[in-house]
Amino acid sequence: MKDKILVIGACGQVGTELVENLQQVYGNSQVVASDVRTSTHEVFTQSEFVQLDVLDKVQIKDVFQKYQPTIVYHLAALLSATAEAKPKLGWELNMDGTFNIFDACLDHQVKRIFWPSSIAVFGPTTPAIHTPQRTILEPNTVYGITKSAGERYCEYYYNRYKLDVRSIRYPGLIGWKSLPGGGTTDYAVDIFHQALKQGQYDCFLGPTTTLPMMHMEDAVRATLEITEAPSNAIKIRSSYNIAGVSFSPEELTQEIQKHIPDFMITYTPDHRQQIADSWPQSIDDHIARADWGWQEKYNLEKLVVNMLDNLK
Repeated sequence: MKDKILVIGACGQVGTELVENLQQVYGNSQVVASDVRTSTHEVFTQSEFVQLDVLDKVQIKDVFQKYQPTIVYHLAALLSATAEAKPKLGWELNMDGTFNIFDACLDHQVKRIFWPSSIAVFGPTTPAIHTPQRTILEPNTVYGITKSAGERYCEYYYNRYKLDVRSIRYPGLIGWKSLPGGGTTDYAVDIFHQALKQGQYDCFLGPTTTLPMMHMEDAVRATLEITEAPSNAIKIRSSYNIAGVSFSPEELTQEIQKHIPDFMITYTPDHRQQIADSWPQSIDDHIARADWGWQEKYNLEKLVVNMLDNLK
């Protein structure tokens, strides 16, 4: 029997590209995209799309009964900066929504589920350089708190109920196919749009704020690879560290200026600076590399060329 794939939170930055890749792997008819909102993106015309609120248990049951998914990607969440503005909604959507989907997966005998975590699980007490897989998790944002708790529940649902949950801790994600979705690392997407449109950018983080980043193609590939890996290869049932490339706004600007020499940047740090300061600067991901063969393809130079070429 062919796998039926359900992507929840499909209209976001990751979901849009993930759906496109899943269509190529499984075929359009085997992929169902869902989100609480709709999107005009062409990718959602290729497969069935259904509106789904992860806080509505009746709606969830109806969707699972109708489509009988065997693999679920649960991406619906309120991201860092947005969750700080709406902390109660951030907790409700990120935690209750996850419980609802995990329970539906159990009730409908889903084979595998992917749930993304984030570098937001780390906090100011976490070692900032080459942050290890197993380390102090003391996040100080609502988003980070929900992701840290969610990791524990991934492990709990696996150990108690044998729900085959897989997870990776996304760093900041950079892609050209969709707009940013309210995260602290979104400057690294918007800067390319503004460099091409305006020739200048006012950054909401300071010039030397170094953060772990990753090209969206690498992130989507990692998502597919961990979900498709044999169950016995997945040794960590909370969430895996994965790394791409670390850089600061200043370093990114210098790389962009190699292609757009007149590009100018200014810095006006806002409330997101405090969030960024609590996160690591680089990630140690040797366990993901050893367990299921993770390997990034994009360094900073390749990332900048890819973004500028495609956005032009």
